[in-house]
Amino acid sequence: MNLAIFDLDNTLIAGDSDHAWGEFLTEKGIVDARLYKETNDRFYEQYQNGTMDIMEYLNFSLKPLAEHEPSQLKQWHREFMQEKIEPILLDKAFAKLDWHRKQGDYILIITATNRFITEPIAERLDVHELIAIEPEQVDGRYTGKVAGIPSFKEGKVTRLNNWLADKDFRLSDTWFYSDSHNDLPLLRLVGKPVAVDPDESLRAEAQQKGWPVESFR
Repeated sequence: MNLAIFDLDNTLIAGDSDHAWGEFLTEKGIVDARLYKETNDRFYEQYQNGTMDIMEYLNFSLKPLAEHEPSQLKQWHREFMQEKIEPILLDKAFAKLDWHRKQGDYILIITATNRFITEPIAERLDVHELIAIEPEQVDGRYTGKVAGIPSFKEGKVTRLNNWLADKDFRLSDTWFYSDSHNDLPLLRLVGKPVAVDPDESLRAEAQQKGWPVESFR
C-alpha cells in the first residue's frame, strides 16, 4: 500500500473552502459583512502571493468559531456544504481518488484550512484520513486559538512527518497533488509530486523539475 496525499482547496475542489466559509458568514449576516469581507479577501490575496502570516490569519478566521455554540456552527456548516461546497466538487477529482483506491493506496488530505471546515468535506470525498489545522477546543467549545502546528507551508511537512512516525509508508513512493506554490516544501519531499491546475509559480517549478501537470477542472 502506497500513500496518496492531496491538497484540498483548488485541487480536489474548484475553490478555496476557507475563503468560501468567510463568504458564507458574510452572506448570512453572521459577521460584519463589509469589514469581514475586506479582511478575508486581503488574507486570500496574501495566501496567493505567498506572504500570508498564518498565525495572524488564524486569529481572524477562528474567531467566529469561538463566538457561537457548536450546535449552531454545525447547522451553518450543513448549509455551507450545500450552498458552497457541493457546487465546486469536481468529477475528475473523484475519478482520481477512485483510481488510487483501485490501486490499493491510502488516501490522505493535508490542508491549511481548519478541521471544522474541512472534516465534512473530507468525509464527502471519502478519503481515509485528514491532516488539517486544529482549532483549539475547551469543554466542547472553540476558543478561537489554534492547537499545535498549523499545517501550512513547512508546517505540512512537520505534521506529515509526525503522522508518519508510526507508519510504514515511504515518501519515495508517495504521491502529492497540489495547486499551490505554498506546498512546494512538501512537493519537493515526495517521490511523486503532481501539479494540479497550478498557479504560475508552481507551474514554473513543475516544468523545471519535469513534474506531471494535470487538470481536474
